[in-house]
Amino acid sequence: MRRIPFLVLVPALLAAGCGGQSESEPTVEPSMAEWEVLFDGHGFEQWRGYRSDSMPDSWAIIEGAMYNAVPGQDLATRGQYADFDLEFEWKVETGGNSGVMFRVTEDHEYPFETGPEYQLLDNAGIEEADFIHAAGANYDVHPADTSAANPANTWNTGRILVQGNHVEHWLNGTKVVDYELLSPEWEEAVAGSKWFDDPDYGRRAEGHIVLQGDHRPVWFRNVRIRRL
Repeated sequence: MRRIPFLVLVPALLAAGCGGQSESEPTVEPSMAEWEVLFDGHGFEQWRGYRSDSMPDSWAIIEGAMYNAVPGQDLATRGQYADFDLEFEWKVETGGNSGVMFRVTEDHEYPFETGPEYQLLDNAGIEEADFIHAAGANYDVHPADTSAANPANTWNTGRILVQGNHVEHWLNGTKVVDYELLSPEWEEAVAGSKWFDDPDYGRRAEGHIVLQGDHRPVWFRNVRIRRL
């Protein structure tokens, strides 16, 4: 993200943010709804630029994957989603950094002013104090278990489950973060994050899925969603 203040991670937050990380089955009830394909390797019909009606020129399809060059722009789904199960594959280059945001509304200049972010990162060399920015983390709010991430330039499988205020982040089949939006613990974590002065952060009941495109190059493929 754009704003990078100094942050000291308290051990209690690390423990709370990684609750249930060893589980291999989602807490959220599985949906019987059919999957909606958001990207099948052939077109951008389900996407447009954030706060735009058209696709940014920085995005292309290369070998069946969505690829964003630099400098780039954020992408938003044309549809909006409240409760959902989102699956996607992603990879970044060495030193890469991107993210997937959800329940984003377009009444602010930037998507992170409303949507929590599932962080995408090359974790090489990351230290415990920065797990709050690791791959799979709820960026700058809840840290992730770093053992689940694959190295840079290799594919990872991400999954975001949202049902009501309950959210789970999965990485390569492992739950690395879960949290309850608007809970006292969440409010405390947000107050200690860089979002402390963003009054609408994480408070939307429905919104767009947004892929961050204004950082380093990033690839996505096999993106699909189903409503819960």
